[in-house]
Amino acid sequence: MQPHSIKIEGDITLGGLFPVHSRGPAGVPCGDIKKEKGIHRMEAMLYALDQINSDPDLLPNITLGARILDTCSRDTYALEQSLTFVQALIQKDNSDVRCSNGGLCIAQSIKIPREPRPGEFDKIIKRLMETSNARGVIIFANEDDIKRVLEAAKRANLTGHFLFVGSDSWGAKSAPILNQEDVAEGAVTILPKRASIEGFDQYFTSRSLENNRRNIWFAEFWEDDFKCKLTRPGIKLDSGQRKCTGEERISRDSPYEQEGKVQFVIDAVYAMAHALHSMHIDLCPGSTGSAGTGVMFNEDGDAPGRYDIFQYQLSNTTNPGYKIIGQWTNHLRLSAEDMQWSGGDKQVPDSVCSFPCESGERKRMVKGVPCCWHCELCDGYQFLLDEFNCDTCPFNMRPTPNRTGCRPTPIIKLEWSSPWAIIPVFLAVLGILATTGVIVTFIRFNDTPIVRASGRELSYVLLTGIFLIYLITFLMIAEPGPVVCAFRRLLLGLGMCISYSAMLTKTNRIYRIFEQGKKSVTPPKFISPTSQLIITFILISVQLLSIFIWFGVVPPHTIIDFEEQRPPNPELARGILKCDMSDLSLIGCLSYSMVLMVTCTIYAIKSRGVPETFNEAKPIGFTMYTTCIIWLAFVPIFFGTAQSTEKMFIQTTTLTVSMSLSATVSLGMLYIPKVYVIIFHPEQNVQKRKRSFKAVAQAAAVSSRLSQKTNDKQNGESKAEPDRSQ
Repeated sequence: MQPHSIKIEGDITLGGLFPVHSRGPAGVPCGDIKKEKGIHRMEAMLYALDQINSDPDLLPNITLGARILDTCSRDTYALEQSLTFVQALIQKDNSDVRCSNGGLCIAQSIKIPREPRPGEFDKIIKRLMETSNARGVIIFANEDDIKRVLEAAKRANLTGHFLFVGSDSWGAKSAPILNQEDVAEGAVTILPKRASIEGFDQYFTSRSLENNRRNIWFAEFWEDDFKCKLTRPGIKLDSGQRKCTGEERISRDSPYEQEGKVQFVIDAVYAMAHALHSMHIDLCPGSTGSAGTGVMFNEDGDAPGRYDIFQYQLSNTTNPGYKIIGQWTNHLRLSAEDMQWSGGDKQVPDSVCSFPCESGERKRMVKGVPCCWHCELCDGYQFLLDEFNCDTCPFNMRPTPNRTGCRPTPIIKLEWSSPWAIIPVFLAVLGILATTGVIVTFIRFNDTPIVRASGRELSYVLLTGIFLIYLITFLMIAEPGPVVCAFRRLLLGLGMCISYSAMLTKTNRIYRIFEQGKKSVTPPKFISPTSQLIITFILISVQLLSIFIWFGVVPPHTIIDFEEQRPPNPELARGILKCDMSDLSLIGCLSYSMVLMVTCTIYAIKSRGVPETFNEAKPIGFTMYTTCIIWLAFVPIFFGTAQSTEKMFIQTTTLTVSMSLSATVSLGMLYIPKVYVIIFHPEQNVQKRKRSFKAVAQAAAVSSRLSQKTNDKQNGESKAEPDRSQ
């Protein structure tokens, strides 16, 4: 069991706490003896007490005693020991670190555990790298922990990254940086300005086992200092151990250098003596300390700091080691030109928790650390409102490239030179030329049998509708304006309405004729050309009426759509100049024409049994089947592009191409064969035997019976009947 205290009797007892031993391993309070920090400093207190007690002018007739305790280099153990003679209020300081303008800011504060576990210092380095830009590390720790921090930095391959600033526990010692010199390069440390006390050297070197029995740890010091072993009753020496003779002498038989803080221990004891001597005088002004320097205290009871400032330098010097670069005595004096950093660099390196944010980035502060922040880009359509906040640009604007403000979004429209416009225009031009050619041919051969047989009146109406269908392509691509938007509304559905109204009237007429022929020889009503035109114009008037009502409710105008082309990248954002026609209103324009088209298709299906020699039933049927296929393909393409950034262009192209194709089908199926016969085979353009309604009725009856006979055979019945058509 090691002794832990020295007691010297006196009228007034002073307490002393010294790290006589190092920290012991787990479960053991104390380890090996510490010669310099422990024994030298403790003997300095005993030396000062001897000097004061022998001074007749200082505390006359009063003897100072002492109670000296061993802290074993543990703060908690020191507290336990001090409670044996001091009853004090222990108050934890919870003050926070604050950063003033131009001052020091602490990015993070990390406490080194009293009992570090394996890997603890690697974790500390890892935490320091969480704020990797804050390279300056101010370290308050004992020399053992300083060494472990340097070792962990080296293991992490961070040599030269950290810039260490050490307290006086680092000072100018070699032990903390042993084998870690490259990691410690550039470290700035401090050491209190000190002077060697000659009287203490004489006192300490004269200590021996005989004259220093009051120091209960001196025998242990003696064994460690002279590398020998004292004999004790009942204890045998191990083989190879040298026996202490007691005649050894400090400095003669062992190296000796006065420990750096001996002066301050002596000054502390003298300060207490003077304070006691001048109990009612303010802090002993004018008194001097052991080294001839003034001993005084400020209003907080602290002695003023006097420090030498060192830097550990390896490069560009003939004698690597600690170099004095300045000092502190009431104010700082620093020779910046004498400083150098890792690799011999003279440029003072940066050490900041966070670098300034780039243009367009806001600061997101780290809670509790006023100088640390994360930079976050104002993304999407946001711009930097102030240092800490982003805001969204108005709907018709987008952020500037550096995101410091907003700028107007460019306005675009479908250009004639665009590939989305070239193809529809090309098809429309061909269609208009072909339609014009058919109309001219029909006008030129207006009185020929083929033209008359095709129903001249409805043919011209149908060709007009086809022409308007091709024409709408140019209006859909033209720059939107009130006039263009008005004609778009009017003609978008009108051309198809005219075409399908005429075809519906034709198929309905054929269907009614043959249905009536099955029942009687009396012709149905409203089959004359005039009646057919009236029916057609009535159907067309429904479309015109709805369009003009729309004009009255919502006059045509243009809008700029900023939502359609608003992708995640604001640089690609565009406003689209367009007419005030939504997808729904556009489909509304075409819906009536679609109804006419479907109805016409139904009549074409019903009239499929009409003999080929009778009128245009079958060509109209093929036309409607093909048109339905085109428009069925149109719907998914048109609505499937709703999320595309080029929605307007794709939909415009899809719509105009679909309309041109449907017009081309009608033109090709119904009129191109007739034009071909008129121009290239005029011998076939002759009057054929004119059929009366009675002949049509007979043909309808025969067609009906043949159809019935076919159905019977399909049902498995075979029945001979006379041929009544003969």
